[in-house]
Amino acid sequence: MEALDGNAIAGLLHDVFDAEMTSATGVCGSCGASRQVAELVVYVRAPGTVARCRSCGSVLIVVAEVRGIKCVDLSGLASLEPPTAASDVD
Repeated sequence: MEALDGNAIAGLLHDVFDAEMTSATGVCGSCGASRQVAELVVYVRAPGTVARCRSCGSVLIVVAEVRGIKCVDLSGLASLEPPTAASDVD
C-alpha cells in the first residue's frame, strides 16, 4: 500500500471540519510528537483513510464513510490545534 503525506486528505478534512486542516498541529497520543497534519503518513486504500504518526507509526486519524456519513476517529491524537489565521500586517 502506498503511503502519502497529509496533503492527500486535504479535501476530505475540509469536508469534515469545514476548514483547511493540513496546517493544523496534531500531537501523537503515543509518543508525543507534534506535527502539522500535512506531515502525517496517510493510507487512503485502507478500509477508510488512515493517518499515522511519522515518528512512531501509531494511528492518529481514521475517516470512514458508513451509509453516506463520514465517521471520524481522532482518538490517537492527544490534541489537535486548528490552524490560526495569519493576521494582515500593513
